[in-house]
Amino acid sequence: MRLLVVGRLSGQLATAVKMAMAHGAKVQHVERADQATEQLRRGQGADLLMVDYRIDIAALIAANDAERIHVPVVACGVDADAREAADAIRAGAKEFIPLPPDAELIAAVLSAVADDERPMISADPAMKSVIQLADQVARSEASILITGESGVGKEVMARYLHTNSRRADKAFISVNCAAIPDNLLESELFGHEKGAFTGAVARRIGKFEEADGGTLLLDEISEMDARLQAKLLRAIQERVIDRVGGSKPVPVNIRIIATSNRDLAKAVAEGTFREDLLYRLNVVNLRLPSLRERPGDIAVLADHFVKKYAAANGVPPRAIGPEARRALVGHRWPGNVRELENAMHRAVLLASGSEIDVEAIRLPDGRPLLGGGGTSTPAASTYDAGVAGQAAQAADAVTRSFVGQTVAEMEKTLILDTLSHCLGNRTHAATILGISIRTLRNKLNEYADQGTPIPAPQSGVAAAYGAAG
Repeated sequence: MRLLVVGRLSGQLATAVKMAMAHGAKVQHVERADQATEQLRRGQGADLLMVDYRIDIAALIAANDAERIHVPVVACGVDADAREAADAIRAGAKEFIPLPPDAELIAAVLSAVADDERPMISADPAMKSVIQLADQVARSEASILITGESGVGKEVMARYLHTNSRRADKAFISVNCAAIPDNLLESELFGHEKGAFTGAVARRIGKFEEADGGTLLLDEISEMDARLQAKLLRAIQERVIDRVGGSKPVPVNIRIIATSNRDLAKAVAEGTFREDLLYRLNVVNLRLPSLRERPGDIAVLADHFVKKYAAANGVPPRAIGPEARRALVGHRWPGNVRELENAMHRAVLLASGSEIDVEAIRLPDGRPLLGGGGTSTPAASTYDAGVAGQAAQAADAVTRSFVGQTVAEMEKTLILDTLSHCLGNRTHAATILGISIRTLRNKLNEYADQGTPIPAPQSGVAAAYGAAG
C-alpha cells in the first residue's frame, strides 16, 4: 500500500501518517497539490492520496485526470465542520477522516482501498497442488497466466508469486485492464510525453516503467483492445516500450503476470485475442479452482476472514458455530472467495451472541444462508430434515415479505439496513454490498433527495456528511 500525503504535516496529520505506516503503508509526503501531480507523473506511484481538506481537492483530481492519472483521494483535517467535510466529498474525495485520527477508521480506509494483507490460505488438496506448482516457478523469470472464475483469488496468487520471486524487494504494480477505458489504458501502461495529447503538460511515467525491476500484473488481460495487444507483445518480446508521443524506445526490466476469467483459447478462435500474445503470456498456466471445487478451504478461509474483520471493526472475534460452519461448507459460493469474504464481513457485524450462528451469515440480497443453497457437495447431505424444514419455512417467509415490493424498494432497504449495521461507515457498507463507494454515494444522494433519512457516520462529522454520502 503506497500512500501519498498532501498538505502541511501538522502534529495530528503526522500522527495519522504514523498510524498508516503501522498498518504497512509506505508513505510519501508533499505540501502542495501540484507537487502531488508532478510526483505521480514521474512514476512515484500511489494507491491512495490523503489530502488536507483545505487544499482544492477538485482541482487536484482534475489535474490528475487531465494527465490520465487515476488515484483515489480521501480528505482529512482538524476541526472541519459538517459542511466542510461534505464539500470535500462532493469535490471527489471518497472518504473524510477527521483528525485527531481514529486508528480503526484509518485501518478500514486503507483496507478498502488497497488490501495487501491477503495471505495464501489453503487446506484443500486441489488448491495445494496449484500452490506447489506456483512455488516451483516463482523464482523463474517466466511469464505466468493465472486463470479461473471471478473471485477465486487470482490477484492473491499473483502477489504470492511476486513475494516468492527474486524480485520481491522491487515494486509490484497492478493494472486492471477491464477498469480503464481503451483510450486511457495505453497512457496508463506506457506513459506519455509532454504534448502527446491535450492536457499532457509534462512527461508521465507509465506502469511499465513504474514496475521496472519488479513485477507487473495485467489483471483481466482478455479485456485489452487488439491494438494495444500488439504494443504489449512488442514490449514483452523486446523489453522496450514506447511512451505515447515518444520518439525513442525506453528499456524496461519487468516480469509479467496476467490474469483472466475468460477462456483465452476461445478468444483467440473468435479473433478477439492475439494467439502470439497468448503464447508469450502463457509460459506457465496456473488455473485456480473455484471454491466449490475446493470445499476444504471454505472453513479455514471463513475463520481467517472472521479474525480479519473483527480486528478491522474493533469487535472481539467470535467462533463460527457448528450449524453455521455446515451451512458455509454446503453453499455453492458462485462468487467464490470474494463472496465468502463479504459474507463473513457481514456476519462479524450482524452476529449478536457468543458465536457466529447461521442467522448472521447473509447472502448479498439479505437472505440468510440456511441450507446448502443448491449445492452438489457432500456436505449438503449433513442437514437433517428438521434443519431443512426450518430453512424452507424461513426462506418462504423471506420470499413472502418481498412480494409487493419493487426491485428498487428492495435495493433501497438492503442498502440502508447495511449502512445502519455499519454505523454509517460508507467504506464498510460498500464492501459488504459488493459495490463501489461511488455507486453507494450516488444511491444515498438519490435517497436523500427523496427525503429519506441517511445514517450518518459515528464521527465528528455528522448529518450533513451523511446526507452527502
